[in-house]
Amino acid sequence: MLRPWPLEIQLDKKSDKAIYLQIADAVIDAVKTGKLIGGNALPGSRQLAELLKVNRNTVVEALDVLIAEGWLISVDRKGTFVTHSLPQFSTVSEDKQESKTIIEEPKSYLTFDDGLPDSRLAPMNDLARAYRELFSRKSRWQIMGYSSELGNPEFRKAIAQMLNFKRGMSISHDQICITRGSQMAMYLASHCILKSGDFVLVENPGYKPAWETFENAGAKLLPVDLEADGLNINQVEEYLRKHQNIKAIYVTPHHQFPTTVTLSLGKRLRLIELSNQYGFTIIEDDYDNEFHFGQRPILPLSSYSALQNYIYIGTFSKIVAPALRIGYLASSSENIQKIARHRKIIDVQGDNIMEEAVLNLINEGKIKRHLKKANLVYKSKRDYFENLLIQYLSDKVTFSKPEGGLAFWIVLNSKIDVLQVHEKLKSQGIQIMNPERFSFNETIKGFRLGYASLSEKQMEEGIKALAKLL
Repeated sequence: MLRPWPLEIQLDKKSDKAIYLQIADAVIDAVKTGKLIGGNALPGSRQLAELLKVNRNTVVEALDVLIAEGWLISVDRKGTFVTHSLPQFSTVSEDKQESKTIIEEPKSYLTFDDGLPDSRLAPMNDLARAYRELFSRKSRWQIMGYSSELGNPEFRKAIAQMLNFKRGMSISHDQICITRGSQMAMYLASHCILKSGDFVLVENPGYKPAWETFENAGAKLLPVDLEADGLNINQVEEYLRKHQNIKAIYVTPHHQFPTTVTLSLGKRLRLIELSNQYGFTIIEDDYDNEFHFGQRPILPLSSYSALQNYIYIGTFSKIVAPALRIGYLASSSENIQKIARHRKIIDVQGDNIMEEAVLNLINEGKIKRHLKKANLVYKSKRDYFENLLIQYLSDKVTFSKPEGGLAFWIVLNSKIDVLQVHEKLKSQGIQIMNPERFSFNETIKGFRLGYASLSEKQMEEGIKALAKLL
């Protein structure tokens, strides 16, 4: 592979050291400091001579020295390369190095993630075609400039229409901000409504990356326990009576993360009443609304017209592929304008070209067809995974079959240390999410096992290994 940038070599023509040796020593130094690594190609002798403004024979002589000493190898008709077999060199002087024992963790060959989609199902061919069509337009220059910090207006209209038709909301495109994934949406939301010393109620167990975002904005967290039908609303009310400056509650009411529980209708209505009464904002993360296997998904809290203060967060990363970083948030026009000002500070605009490409897939019905196909695949995987749990773990764990989402939540029936189970599986090359990633202040007794990205063979192998440890 050719180096994309020229190798900088400084020569001192007044030095007593011959020029060809200076060149050789400069290459050796570049290898030792990591500027050149095994397999890197050096420029040809003629090109290097022009670069250094020396005679080509001088360069050839330097390369001959380096090849003779084993630093370089010459491959016929291909060029000169840094030798692959060289040891790694430390860039820190020995007197500054600390004595450290580095323990390499075993690599996982099987991973139960937190509920990621199967990237192999992603409509990559359709997305690639949409990209090519964008660049073949006569007006393609229009998408290469700056656009709104809120995102492509037509894309925002499409998102608003989807939320209105599919999720029972009633919003316009000026109440939408496109973001680079849901994590950016949470960051913008938190810095829009929170300040140092504010309190945010969070689900426990829950989604720690969101908690870290709120703390980054200066807020303090108040954990709310979960019950069989979602949040402990009595605990929410106790917090509200005790603290005057509770500004928000963060919830995942459709498929709670990590337990997959759905917030009951009665609790939804009561939470909306409390939000209106006390003036706190409901930050609703509907991270996998599209994956629901029952009659229809439960409508978001944000769809209730009575709710006055809300920020609704969604993502396309789960719909298409995790690498596709397109999220969005919906809120009042006032909040969206605050978010726009803050977004412009950290990111002038989103990925206008990607937004245009995904918009094309939406308008052509490609996204709709992809979701229909994917849901059939994931429903089949869910049912197969349930059968595995019944077959191998029915007497060892308790679980409820989720109506949607791409993960199961299982709770151990015995008092086995879940952290030890996690470590033992990891030593076998099987990765499950560390239960501490969900806990606010104590060890959680359950596991979240994502199944969508695994094959049936991998699912069975992982569940068998788990069963042997329980």
